[in-house]
Amino acid sequence: MAAPVWAPDIAIDAELASRLISAQFPALDARSVEPFAVGWDNAAFLVDGKTVFRFPRRELVADLIEREIALLPQLAPRLPARISTPTFIGADSTDYPWSFAGYPLIAGRSAGSRALTDDERVDLAQPLARFLRALHTIDPTPFVAMGLPPDELKRFDHDLCLRRTDERLPTLSAAGHGDDLEEFTAWLRAHRPSPLEGSKRRIVHGDFYPRHIVLEADARIAGVIDWGDIHLGDPAIDLAIAHLMLPSTAHQTFRNAYGLIDERTWTMARYRAVYMAILVLDYGLRESDDEMVDIGSTALRLMRDHVA
Repeated sequence: MAAPVWAPDIAIDAELASRLISAQFPALDARSVEPFAVGWDNAAFLVDGKTVFRFPRRELVADLIEREIALLPQLAPRLPARISTPTFIGADSTDYPWSFAGYPLIAGRSAGSRALTDDERVDLAQPLARFLRALHTIDPTPFVAMGLPPDELKRFDHDLCLRRTDERLPTLSAAGHGDDLEEFTAWLRAHRPSPLEGSKRRIVHGDFYPRHIVLEADARIAGVIDWGDIHLGDPAIDLAIAHLMLPSTAHQTFRNAYGLIDERTWTMARYRAVYMAILVLDYGLRESDDEMVDIGSTALRLMRDHVA
């Protein structure tokens, strides 16, 4: 079996992170460098309980952090919740070949790590929609001039999406999810994405799912993190969160709070959510990541009635 697409080119542990941070930011006097999170693209470490440093794990995505460095300071003041704006910029060196960055910690827990009740999920519908409305209504023109790229990953390439989901079915079937996924993969096949007019493309987070949404203790949104996939693209990429995270009873509340969402975009948001749920579930099973397993399986549970 081929190595998963998220296999790291460089394994980054706390010892390497501490050495890189101390070498480039001696004024920090970092006394504690602890593993914080590992994702498909980055490894994160918490420094002295207040700064999160993120390091790309793969050459393929190493330039994504450069986009955060260039764009997020300009984006942050325009959004209704905190975002992970870099304040420490690390350069490549003989010990590590790519840029890295440090961000003030947004205190809280990821939405994916919380056992949210359906009522709490319903309560999140309006703030999630309002955050995305604020993001998607920003004029992208000056951000394109600053380096905001188009969708370089072909996120709605139907054949590519089907190939990637099909590749993951053996692992998911072996874990007992095969029967459930037949309806989802059939639904994906029946809903080939339609292209979006260029004038309707907006600034999108690009990876807006529960692990990147930080919640306060009372389940209110504290902030949104991990903006490496920011690009000029289809708003449906981000609107998928409604299907990934919310019960169907909250969908109309979400749509009302966001504003007009045409049926093409709403269907493509569900398409993206089904695709992401399968990939996230597979990643969680392969990497023994219980949070990702829960994110994926919960999303499939929430969407089951809408793909039958």
